[in-house]
Amino acid sequence: MIQVAVSHSVAPELEARARDRAKQWGLPFFERQKNRGLPAGTFLVLGGDGWTLRDENGALRFAEGLARLRIKRLEAGETDDVLVKLAELRAGDEVLDCTFGLGADAQVCAHVVGPKGRVVGLEKSLPLWALAKEGQHQIVMHHADCVEYLERQPAKRFDVVLFDPMFGRKKKASPAFELLRAHASHEPLRPEAIAEARRVARRWVIVKGARYSDDLKRLNLKAEPQSRYTDVVWARVSGL
Repeated sequence: MIQVAVSHSVAPELEARARDRAKQWGLPFFERQKNRGLPAGTFLVLGGDGWTLRDENGALRFAEGLARLRIKRLEAGETDDVLVKLAELRAGDEVLDCTFGLGADAQVCAHVVGPKGRVVGLEKSLPLWALAKEGQHQIVMHHADCVEYLERQPAKRFDVVLFDPMFGRKKKASPAFELLRAHASHEPLRPEAIAEARRVARRWVIVKGARYSDDLKRLNLKAEPQSRYTDVVWARVSGL
């Protein structure tokens, strides 16, 4: 059970905001006693510096992280960002990220498409969706299953549709990513998601996978040529 709480000594308006979000999200609000920590469990905690997802293993916040480094490279004129190249992204594009997570790829896309474009993010995990929705306002966020969302869209609704599912083969990662992994959806990407994405995409459907796994093969997708030193592979199929 996920609960909503506030950090110690927050302003009354922040506590009111946390209570309102708990009601919106259908989650219980934890009445925190003065000078006492949170008990064991999973909490979305609002403090003066924003929202944090906390459990007994650590804390996770929405941050630009790796996206900021990639954006700085793009601003410096670099042209080697794999996603940007494969998707042939340009200003004014509309992009759907079906597996948002903490949104590194979506943030890069939002930078490239600019104010005349649009990026929509889908996240099935409620706590990850809440972090992303409250942590940024550049990308439109929906708490949704990607197949159900895609089925409701008209044909050729987006220029590019992205998938970056949680890799089937676990690899060593930072504590923050392990916390993300613990609360992410682990449902494998289904063939019907790819089929619907191709219907909805005007240009490309992009799928990320782990090199040493059957993530792409299982979906009958072929990896694009990549450096042999990367653990990440990408597949690209055209829209219908």
